[in-house]
Amino acid sequence: MPVLFNCDSVEQETMGEGVTRQPLITPERVKSDCLLLDRWTLDAGASARIDVGDRDLVWFQLLQGEATLDGSAGKHELTTSHVIFLPPGFAGELHSADGASVLYAGVPDASRYDPAFDASALEFRCVDWRGEPTLDSEHDARKRIYLVTPTLFGTKAVKGEMIIYPPGTEASNHHHEGAEHFQYFVSGSGTALLDGEPHAVRAGDVLYNYEFERHNFVNDGEEDMVFVEYFVPAECRTVWVNPELVCAWLPTGRNIDGGQPSRDIAAHSSAETVNPEGV
Repeated sequence: MPVLFNCDSVEQETMGEGVTRQPLITPERVKSDCLLLDRWTLDAGASARIDVGDRDLVWFQLLQGEATLDGSAGKHELTTSHVIFLPPGFAGELHSADGASVLYAGVPDASRYDPAFDASALEFRCVDWRGEPTLDSEHDARKRIYLVTPTLFGTKAVKGEMIIYPPGTEASNHHHEGAEHFQYFVSGSGTALLDGEPHAVRAGDVLYNYEFERHNFVNDGEEDMVFVEYFVPAECRTVWVNPELVCAWLPTGRNIDGGQPSRDIAAHSSAETVNPEGV
């Protein structure tokens, strides 16, 4: 069965002065060790130490506020538009002058999910997702923006994207084979249909899905429903209940702000197991 809960139900743990973490996805909670997920809160003026294991991968994004990352890859000013990939062995410190909320995820021993995994070849990356290509769904009004991909970050251990559901949008029913994944709901509200059973979802919810579990989403609210979702490993098979509604993603030639995107991604189907060109 999928695991669904809201961050507000998870107790905060102190990481340091002015810094707390909420352990959202843990082996104890989901009975799986393929990925970990925390939400960090930094008070104004607080700093959090980051040390990535020699075989691990980490990525994070700011949910609120701004921060500065200073470490083995230099100094970077971060906003809610950035997704940061930290390679094995990264060491640094995240500081926020005015306070920030952080979604912090990782894959322990990532070589389990990428046969070509080479820790020494992976590099720090900071991606501004607002400049990435926006893709439109062929059958409905959804939009997709890739956040973490083999092309961007050099490993097939993980893949992630942001999905935007305008009000009234519903995606077709499907399941995945070969990967586990989660959704973190960033904004809006709607309904998750999990094996046909409706469950209300809202901002701050986490949904963890195992293989073969049918699911789809409906935005029955009045504003965009936005979530980020991450798969471990990156390549998996998606099976649609109605084969005629297999989701194809079509390039718009624009980023989310209507400007020129940072790169090109070809049209592709979610039924493809191997990552398409540009992803």
